Amino acid sequence: MRVYNFSAGPAVLPEEVLKEAADEMLDYNGTGMSVMEMSHRSKAFDDIIKTAEQDIRDLMNIPDNYKVLFLQGGASQQFAAVPMNLMKNKKAAYIITGQWAKKAFQEAKLYGEAIKVASSEDKTFSYIPDCSDLDIPDDVDYVYICENNTIYGTKFKTLPNTKGHLLVADVSSCFLSEPVDVTKYGVIYGGVQKNVGPAGLVIAIIREDLITDDVLPGTPTMLKWKTQADNDSLYNTPNCYSIYICGKVFKWLKKMGGLEAMKALNEKKAKILYDFLDQSKLFKATVRPEDRSLMNVPFVTGNEELDAKFVKEAKANGFENLKGHRTVGGMRASIYNAMPIEGVEKLVEFMKKFEAENG
Repeated sequence: MRVYNFSAGPAVLPEEVLKEAADEMLDYNGTGMSVMEMSHRSKAFDDIIKTAEQDIRDLMNIPDNYKVLFLQGGASQQFAAVPMNLMKNKKAAYIITGQWAKKAFQEAKLYGEAIKVASSEDKTFSYIPDCSDLDIPDDVDYVYICENNTIYGTKFKTLPNTKGHLLVADVSSCFLSEPVDVTKYGVIYGGVQKNVGPAGLVIAIIREDLITDDVLPGTPTMLKWKTQADNDSLYNTPNCYSIYICGKVFKWLKKMGGLEAMKALNEKKAKILYDFLDQSKLFKATVRPEDRSLMNVPFVTGNEELDAKFVKEAKANGFENLKGHRTVGGMRASIYNAMPIEGVEKLVEFMKKFEAENG
């Protein structure tokens, strides 16, 4: 029996995508082999990666002057790749709204001067700071954000005013959940294992003028965006199977009506859960309303033992992976694109029952 999987990542995938992949496991498209077994230089795989790229371009309206790269190392590898490829003045501004932005900031310090221009650490990252008029030095190479904070459940609803500087965004946990204007970013990248596909792949969308040989000395060949762009993400063997599944997810998203339709569905799902949390006497959402993520919903009872009891009973009732991140405790429901609306409705039903028994 399939459970309702609220994991923050690796996360739930569309059931029809999994069924299609299962059907093709032993013989993909008449090749007589699995995608796991085929050469990344083969005609069959060339079609897979090119179709996947075209579909994500269609979904996000990616302009022609942006490259789409399918890379390994997850989003965390880009924490180093970003400064290595972009730090011409050896200076960058970081907005710290959670664990992952903080890790990216620490990594950037290895390669130049990383400046913290805003942070919400004072209140355990439970809000997004006002970024309308930040003190950004003129000579920074870029401004960096993590747009949706998986652990803390916050989301930038308005992009920061970068004062004309390049914006770099890690969008791992809100990737393809709503329409996005790619032209507002120099670089937009995300690990796919939260909202797009299986673990092991990061998709980076990079403006072409930022892809050059002018990188920091000592930058590994594999971490130069130019190496990857010049070779169409095939410099070495890529994560073929993950690219293949992502391609199927892109097709599914198109069939669902694209990113406008996904945003409407995601808002509907999130509203069901947040509305319950806001009127509950036992459970409480931890993020201020205007900064709440549609993808990751953290909540607490205020009692650690009760939190643990809830997670245990939820699991016994088919609701998996509701335990909050170890740095914050409590609970967290990740309700990505592939989480059906009835999963959220049934969770709220269970929470009401738990509240009645434990309130």
